[in-house]
Order: sequence, then structure tokens, then C-alpha cells
Amino acid sequence: MASKIITYKNKKAYFKFEFVEKFTAGMVLLGTEIKSVREGKINFSDSYCVFRNGELWVTGVHIAEYVLGTCNNHEPKRDRKLLLNHRELIKLQKKVTEKGLTIVPVSLTINEKGLAKLDIALAKGKKMHDKREDIKTRDNKRDLDRSNKY
Repeated sequence: MASKIITYKNKKAYFKFEFVEKFTAGMVLLGTEIKSVREGKINFSDSYCVFRNGELWVTGVHIAEYVLGTCNNHEPKRDRKLLLNHRELIKLQKKVTEKGLTIVPVSLTINEKGLAKLDIALAKGKKMHDKREDIKTRDNKRDLDRSNKY
């Protein structure tokens, strides 16, 4: 039985940040959390990653409680540990401390094995004029698509 790949995107991150480099990290989840994610009950629009004791943690990810979970249900807004290679962790930590960049979750994918993989990006905040430029190009593209449709 081949299961399908499910992807959830952080649309706000694409608007607020300019991505320098992307990484894929595993995510430590509880049983009720992965079941809730499969149902699509996840929101990570205001989330970010921080280093604690040399480990990378994601904060601000809201995974709703599983409906059929009993007293063993998880806390929706808890911090979750990310799994990366030691070299990748050192590289990220250096860049974050030196250049003032931040690490932002971009998308969450559940692969065919049923494992949750979080795509994170080393990001730099966009200025207001950059955001306006993105809106302008998006509107122009939408108008062009409409005119080509008819």
C-alpha cells in the first residue's frame, strides 16, 4: 500500500522573508500530533527556530489536539525538537549568530513512509519596498493570466 505525500506550506514566510539557504529536518512528534497533522490541523505561520543547548527547536507551531485522543493528548503549542546532522547544526548556528539571520519553517511534508519532514530556511527579513514589489508582480501575473484565459 503506497501512501500519498502530504505537504503544508507557510505562505506568510514567503511574503515576509527572503530565503538564503534551505534545509530539510526531521521533527520529533508524539503519536497524537502526527495523527492531527495528517488531518491538516497545523498552523505554523508565526513560528521560528531557536537553538537551545546546541539543539534546534521550533517554537510557535500549533498542532491542534487529536479529536480521538484521550487523556494522553498533546499540548498544542509545545516546542518541538528538529533533527539535523551535526555539521548542519554548526553551520546554521554560525550563520545565525554572525549575520543576524533567522531560521524559519517553510513547509511540512509527510513522506510515503509516514515521517514528518520540516523544510526550514535560513532567512533574511524583507523590507517594505520588497513586499510591495512582490505584490505588484503577483497582481500583474494574475491580470496576464486572466487576459490569456479569454
